[in-house]
Amino acid sequence: MEVTFDGVVIMDQDIVSSNPLINIKLTDENKFIFLEHPENFTLLLSYPSNEVKEVDVNDQSVNFYTDNSDDKNNAWIEFNPELLEDGEYKLVVEARDESSNSSGSQAYEVRFRVFNEEMVSNVFNYPNPFSTSTQFIFTLTGNEEPGNILIRVMTLTGKVVREITSAELGQLRIGVNKTDYKWDGTDEYGEKLGNGVYLYQVITKKLDGTNYEKFTDETQNNTDYLFRKGFGKLVIMR
Repeated sequence: MEVTFDGVVIMDQDIVSSNPLINIKLTDENKFIFLEHPENFTLLLSYPSNEVKEVDVNDQSVNFYTDNSDDKNNAWIEFNPELLEDGEYKLVVEARDESSNSSGSQAYEVRFRVFNEEMVSNVFNYPNPFSTSTQFIFTLTGNEEPGNILIRVMTLTGKVVREITSAELGQLRIGVNKTDYKWDGTDEYGEKLGNGVYLYQVITKKLDGTNYEKFTDETQNNTDYLFRKGFGKLVIMR
């Protein structure tokens, strides 16, 4: 059994969208008795208020699919809840085949956190210092991706040497993002920048054009001291 949130396998206490698409896929090695019933899945969802609800697998928020083509025996559920409470949730999933054999000795459990307000954390580059390339890491909350994000790299005197756009950064998601894009330390013309300290500024806009609020994760150390007036530092060492 595999469980993903918006296409990603999450870790315990990860942040997810307030309207996540939860996909629960069950694969059976038996090629003769096909998975055919949504009742093979049992889902329990615990809310921040400590209320625990069993998810009705026949509810409109749940879709059930099967695939028994090409010797496959797969079934999956897509669960798309609207999570209006901020805080920590827990999902517990059990699944069985058509002979009532459990998918594992223990139920799948994962805790995850939801913040309905659209916010963005400080943006870090890693590794820092770097010699060949670096990636950008940050957290988004809410239920929609940014309308626009721009990373502006400058010299210490304020000269802009590189602007990295949303299109370059690639697909983003609610939660922790580590961009697929790796900046190689070159300027707008593809020339390598010299060794030293550079400043960077991140500009993010929501889909409606307004600014994001600042997100600070209370479970992590406050990192604001690494930034001054919204500017971070990165170091190139070749």
